[in-house]
Amino acid sequence: FLVMMTISVLTAAVTSRAKQTEAVRREAEKEKMYADLLRAVSHDIRTPLTGIVGATNVLLEQDVELTQEQRLQLLRSTNEDAQWLIRIVENLLSITRISGDKPGAIKKEDEVLEEVLSEVVVKFKKKNPDITVSVTVPDDLFFVPMDAMLVEQLLMNLMDNAVQHGGGTSRITISTAKKDNFAEISVRDNGHGIPPSELDHLFDGSLQLGGDKIDKTRNMGIGLMVCKTIAVAHGGKIWAQNLPDGGAEFIFSLQLGEEKNEY
Repeated sequence: FLVMMTISVLTAAVTSRAKQTEAVRREAEKEKMYADLLRAVSHDIRTPLTGIVGATNVLLEQDVELTQEQRLQLLRSTNEDAQWLIRIVENLLSITRISGDKPGAIKKEDEVLEEVLSEVVVKFKKKNPDITVSVTVPDDLFFVPMDAMLVEQLLMNLMDNAVQHGGGTSRITISTAKKDNFAEISVRDNGHGIPPSELDHLFDGSLQLGGDKIDKTRNMGIGLMVCKTIAVAHGGKIWAQNLPDGGAEFIFSLQLGEEKNEY
Protein backbone atom coordinates (compact mmCIF):
# COMPACT_ATOMS: atom_id res chain seq x y z
CA PHE A 1 0.00 0.00 0.00
CA LEU A 2 2.80 2.41 0.92
CA VAL A 3 4.67 1.60 -2.29
CA MET A 4 1.54 2.15 -4.40
CA MET A 5 0.73 5.38 -2.59
CA THR A 6 4.29 6.64 -3.07
CA ILE A 7 4.18 5.85 -6.79
CA SER A 8 0.82 7.57 -7.06
CA VAL A 9 2.11 10.71 -5.36
CA LEU A 10 5.25 10.81 -7.52
CA THR A 11 3.22 10.27 -10.69
CA ALA A 12 0.84 13.08 -9.74
CA ALA A 13 3.79 15.38 -9.05
CA VAL A 14 5.44 14.60 -12.39
CA THR A 15 2.14 15.07 -14.23
CA SER A 16 1.51 18.37 -12.51
CA ARG A 17 4.99 19.63 -13.35
CA ALA A 18 4.56 18.55 -16.98
CA LYS A 19 1.26 20.43 -17.19
CA GLN A 20 2.86 23.54 -15.70
CA THR A 21 5.74 23.32 -18.18
CA GLU A 22 3.31 22.95 -21.07
CA ALA A 23 1.29 25.94 -19.83
CA VAL A 24 4.44 28.07 -19.66
CA ARG A 25 5.40 26.96 -23.18
CA ARG A 26 1.97 27.85 -24.58
CA GLU A 27 2.07 31.24 -22.86
CA ALA A 28 5.52 31.94 -24.32
CA GLU A 29 4.28 30.97 -27.80
CA LYS A 30 1.29 33.30 -27.45
CA GLU A 31 3.50 36.20 -26.35
CA LYS A 32 5.79 35.63 -29.33
CA MET A 33 2.81 35.42 -31.69
CA TYR A 34 1.39 38.73 -30.43
CA ALA A 35 4.82 40.39 -30.74
CA ASP A 36 5.21 39.12 -34.32
CA LEU A 37 1.66 40.19 -35.10
CA LEU A 38 2.27 43.70 -33.81
CA ARG A 39 5.38 43.99 -35.96
CA ALA A 40 3.52 42.80 -39.06
CA VAL A 41 0.55 45.09 -38.39
CA SER A 42 2.82 48.10 -37.98
CA HIS A 43 4.28 47.51 -41.43
CA ASP A 44 1.04 46.60 -43.19
CA ILE A 45 -0.90 49.60 -41.89
CA ARG A 46 1.81 52.19 -42.51
CA THR A 47 2.14 51.51 -46.24
CA PRO A 48 -1.51 51.96 -47.34
CA LEU A 49 -2.00 54.92 -45.03
CA THR A 50 0.99 56.65 -46.60
CA GLY A 51 -0.45 55.96 -50.06
CA ILE A 52 -3.88 57.33 -49.13
CA VAL A 53 -2.42 60.50 -47.61
CA GLY A 54 -0.15 61.04 -50.61
CA ALA A 55 -2.92 60.57 -53.19
CA THR A 56 -5.42 62.78 -51.36
CA ASN A 57 -2.80 65.52 -50.89
CA VAL A 58 -2.19 65.59 -54.64
CA LEU A 59 -5.93 65.77 -55.32
CA LEU A 60 -6.40 68.60 -52.84
CA GLU A 61 -3.36 70.66 -53.82
CA GLN A 62 -3.06 70.07 -57.58
CA ASP A 63 -6.59 69.23 -58.70
CA VAL A 64 -6.71 72.02 -61.31
CA GLU A 65 -3.51 70.81 -62.97
CA LEU A 66 -4.52 67.14 -63.15
CA THR A 67 -6.08 65.46 -66.15
CA GLN A 68 -9.20 63.32 -65.75
CA GLU A 69 -7.13 60.15 -66.20
CA GLN A 70 -4.67 61.25 -63.50
CA ARG A 71 -7.53 61.91 -61.10
CA LEU A 72 -9.02 58.48 -61.80
CA GLN A 73 -5.65 56.82 -61.26
CA LEU A 74 -5.22 58.53 -57.89
CA LEU A 75 -8.75 57.51 -56.88
CA ARG A 76 -8.09 53.90 -57.93
CA SER A 77 -4.90 53.86 -55.91
CA THR A 78 -6.69 55.29 -52.87
CA ASN A 79 -9.46 52.71 -53.20
CA GLU A 80 -6.95 49.85 -53.40
CA ASP A 81 -5.18 51.08 -50.27
CA ALA A 82 -8.50 51.41 -48.45
CA GLN A 83 -9.45 47.85 -49.43
CA TRP A 84 -6.08 46.68 -48.12
CA LEU A 85 -6.77 48.37 -44.78
CA ILE A 86 -10.17 46.66 -44.61
CA ARG A 87 -8.49 43.26 -45.00
CA ILE A 88 -6.05 44.13 -42.22
CA VAL A 89 -8.91 45.09 -39.90
CA GLU A 90 -10.76 41.85 -40.74
CA ASN A 91 -7.66 39.87 -39.79
CA LEU A 92 -7.29 41.77 -36.53
CA LEU A 93 -10.95 41.09 -35.70
CA SER A 94 -10.29 37.41 -36.31
CA ILE A 95 -7.44 37.47 -33.81
CA THR A 96 -9.75 39.21 -31.30
CA ARG A 97 -12.37 36.47 -31.76
CA ILE A 98 -9.76 33.83 -31.00
CA SER A 99 -8.24 35.52 -27.94
CA GLY A 100 -11.36 37.03 -26.34
CA ASP A 101 -11.80 36.55 -22.60
CA LYS A 102 -10.45 33.00 -22.70
CA PRO A 103 -7.34 32.81 -24.89
CA GLY A 104 -7.29 29.75 -27.12
CA ALA A 105 -10.99 29.00 -26.69
CA ILE A 106 -13.29 29.22 -29.69
CA LYS A 107 -16.90 28.22 -30.12
CA LYS A 108 -17.20 25.45 -32.69
CA GLU A 109 -20.27 24.03 -34.35
CA ASP A 110 -20.61 21.23 -36.87
CA GLU A 111 -20.65 22.82 -40.31
CA VAL A 112 -21.00 21.29 -43.77
CA LEU A 113 -17.56 21.94 -45.24
CA GLU A 114 -18.89 22.25 -48.79
CA GLU A 115 -21.22 25.08 -47.76
CA VAL A 116 -18.40 26.99 -46.05
CA LEU A 117 -16.21 26.65 -49.14
CA SER A 118 -19.04 27.80 -51.41
CA GLU A 119 -19.62 30.90 -49.30
CA VAL A 120 -15.94 31.85 -49.52
CA VAL A 121 -15.78 31.26 -53.28
CA VAL A 122 -18.82 33.48 -53.88
CA LYS A 123 -17.24 36.34 -51.90
CA PHE A 124 -13.89 35.84 -53.62
CA LYS A 125 -15.38 35.84 -57.14
CA LYS A 126 -17.09 39.18 -56.49
CA LYS A 127 -13.66 40.75 -56.02
CA ASN A 128 -11.80 38.61 -58.57
CA PRO A 129 -14.17 37.72 -61.43
CA ASP A 130 -11.29 36.88 -63.78
CA ILE A 131 -9.84 34.15 -61.55
CA THR A 132 -11.05 30.59 -62.20
CA VAL A 133 -11.87 28.72 -58.97
CA SER A 134 -12.67 25.01 -58.79
CA VAL A 135 -13.67 23.08 -55.66
CA THR A 136 -13.44 19.32 -55.05
CA VAL A 137 -15.24 17.81 -52.05
CA PRO A 138 -16.17 14.23 -51.00
CA ASP A 139 -19.46 12.85 -52.30
CA ASP A 140 -20.84 12.43 -48.78
CA LEU A 141 -21.70 15.38 -46.56
CA PHE A 142 -18.56 16.36 -44.69
CA PHE A 143 -19.29 17.86 -41.27
CA VAL A 144 -16.41 19.63 -39.52
CA PRO A 145 -16.54 21.29 -36.08
CA MET A 146 -15.38 24.87 -36.57
CA ASP A 147 -15.94 28.55 -36.08
CA ALA A 148 -17.20 29.12 -39.63
CA MET A 149 -16.38 32.85 -39.68
CA LEU A 150 -12.76 32.21 -38.74
CA VAL A 151 -12.31 29.39 -41.24
CA GLU A 152 -13.81 31.58 -43.96
CA GLN A 153 -11.27 34.28 -43.08
CA LEU A 154 -8.46 31.71 -43.28
CA LEU A 155 -9.56 30.57 -46.74
CA MET A 156 -10.04 34.13 -47.99
CA ASN A 157 -6.54 35.05 -46.83
CA LEU A 158 -5.02 32.11 -48.72
CA MET A 159 -6.96 32.87 -51.91
CA ASP A 160 -6.10 36.59 -51.74
CA ASN A 161 -2.49 35.60 -51.15
CA ALA A 162 -2.51 33.40 -54.28
CA VAL A 163 -3.70 36.34 -56.40
CA GLN A 164 -1.58 39.10 -54.88
CA HIS A 165 1.67 37.18 -54.42
CA GLY A 166 1.38 34.16 -56.71
CA GLY A 167 2.76 36.00 -59.72
CA GLY A 168 0.30 35.70 -62.60
CA THR A 169 -2.17 33.40 -60.87
CA SER A 170 -5.23 32.76 -63.04
CA ARG A 171 -6.55 29.54 -61.48
CA ILE A 172 -7.14 28.39 -57.90
CA THR A 173 -8.09 24.84 -56.95
CA ILE A 174 -9.53 23.92 -53.55
CA SER A 175 -9.77 20.30 -52.46
CA THR A 176 -10.65 18.55 -49.20
CA ALA A 177 -9.90 15.20 -47.63
CA LYS A 178 -10.30 13.40 -44.32
CA LYS A 179 -7.08 12.02 -42.81
CA ASP A 180 -7.24 10.25 -39.46
CA ASN A 181 -8.90 12.70 -37.05
CA PHE A 182 -8.41 15.77 -39.25
CA ALA A 183 -10.04 17.48 -42.18
CA GLU A 184 -7.41 18.77 -44.61
CA ILE A 185 -8.14 21.61 -47.02
CA SER A 186 -5.74 22.37 -49.87
CA VAL A 187 -5.54 25.67 -51.79
CA ARG A 188 -3.48 25.44 -54.99
CA ASP A 189 -2.59 28.12 -57.53
CA ASN A 190 -0.84 28.18 -60.90
CA GLY A 191 1.47 31.08 -60.06
CA HIS A 192 5.26 31.21 -59.83
CA GLY A 193 5.57 29.36 -56.56
CA ILE A 194 7.46 30.25 -53.37
CA PRO A 195 11.26 30.59 -53.06
CA PRO A 196 12.42 27.47 -51.14
CA SER A 197 14.33 29.59 -48.65
CA GLU A 198 11.06 31.24 -47.54
CA LEU A 199 8.93 28.13 -47.01
CA ASP A 200 9.92 27.71 -43.36
CA HIS A 201 9.16 31.35 -42.48
CA LEU A 202 5.89 32.05 -44.29
CA PHE A 203 3.78 32.16 -41.15
CA ASP A 204 5.93 34.20 -38.76
CA GLY A 205 5.39 37.62 -40.41
CA SER A 206 9.07 38.12 -41.18
CA LEU A 207 9.05 37.83 -44.97
CA GLN A 208 8.11 39.87 -48.01
CA LEU A 209 6.58 37.09 -50.09
CA GLY A 210 7.70 36.34 -53.60
CA GLY A 211 10.94 38.33 -53.70
CA ASP A 212 11.13 40.63 -56.74
CA LYS A 213 8.09 39.05 -58.39
CA ILE A 214 5.57 41.07 -56.40
CA ASP A 215 4.98 44.54 -55.09
CA LYS A 216 7.07 44.61 -51.92
CA THR A 217 4.88 47.29 -50.39
CA ARG A 218 2.17 44.60 -50.04
CA ASN A 219 3.34 42.28 -47.30
CA MET A 220 0.98 39.37 -46.61
CA GLY A 221 2.74 38.51 -43.33
CA ILE A 222 -0.19 39.39 -41.10
CA GLY A 223 -2.65 37.42 -43.25
CA LEU A 224 -0.59 34.23 -43.12
CA MET A 225 0.05 34.68 -39.39
CA VAL A 226 -3.71 34.88 -38.87
CA CYS A 227 -4.11 31.72 -40.97
CA LYS A 228 -1.74 29.86 -38.68
CA THR A 229 -3.43 31.19 -35.55
CA ILE A 230 -6.87 30.08 -36.77
CA ALA A 231 -5.65 26.62 -37.81
CA VAL A 232 -3.88 26.03 -34.48
CA ALA A 233 -6.91 27.28 -32.54
CA HIS A 234 -8.88 24.52 -34.29
CA GLY A 235 -6.37 21.89 -33.17
CA GLY A 236 -4.73 21.72 -36.59
CA LYS A 237 -1.77 23.19 -38.42
CA ILE A 238 -0.87 24.83 -41.73
CA TRP A 239 2.01 24.39 -44.14
CA ALA A 240 2.98 25.21 -47.72
CA GLN A 241 4.86 23.61 -50.58
CA ASN A 242 5.69 24.21 -54.23
CA LEU A 243 4.00 22.10 -56.89
CA PRO A 244 6.07 20.07 -59.39
CA ASP A 245 4.38 21.74 -62.37
CA GLY A 246 4.61 25.25 -60.93
CA GLY A 247 2.52 27.19 -58.47
CA ALA A 248 2.13 26.78 -54.74
CA GLU A 249 -0.07 24.78 -52.42
CA PHE A 250 -1.19 25.80 -48.94
CA ILE A 251 -2.69 23.06 -46.78
CA PHE A 252 -4.34 23.44 -43.40
CA SER A 253 -6.00 20.93 -41.10
CA LEU A 254 -8.95 21.18 -38.72
CA GLN A 255 -9.32 18.69 -35.90
CA LEU A 256 -12.38 16.48 -35.89
CA GLY A 257 -13.91 15.26 -32.63
CA GLU A 258 -14.65 16.86 -29.31
CA GLU A 259 -11.20 17.48 -27.81
CA LYS A 260 -10.49 20.92 -26.37
CA ASN A 261 -7.95 22.82 -28.42
CA GLU A 262 -5.57 25.49 -27.22
CA TYR A 263 -2.71 27.33 -28.82
